[in-house]
Amino acid sequence: MIANAFYLTSDIERWGSGLKRIYDACKEADVKVEFENLKTGFLVTFYRPSINQKVKNKKKTQLVEGLVERLVEKLVESQKKILLFMKNNPFISKQSLAKKIGISTTAIDKNIVALKKKGLLRRIGPDKGGHWEIIDKK
Repeated sequence: MIANAFYLTSDIERWGSGLKRIYDACKEADVKVEFENLKTGFLVTFYRPSINQKVKNKKKTQLVEGLVERLVEKLVESQKKILLFMKNNPFISKQSLAKKIGISTTAIDKNIVALKKKGLLRRIGPDKGGHWEIIDKK
């Protein structure tokens, strides 16, 4: 009766489908999720993808590369690589970028400033715990 009252007041869409929808959305986004039954309810644990996790789906990789190609027509090679690595892993650190590309963290900083000025890159959140967002200007 309580669930029906919530349904009639439009506080819920329907009952009994939330966990399956969470699971399906996480599977589609390649996010590991675990459900655990407790005496008083349940616990849902989401696992952030590891920094070095590779893109599993070749089609997804092609979409990422296509986006980067459109964005980087007039960028220098290191800026292209920065955008590609950031698109594949929005949580990548500047130190990891420097190691992967083979340039100093100072050079990474300068390239990031240039990408931000061009309106192609934005930082969401703090230095620790935030992520990079590639801006697609079609």
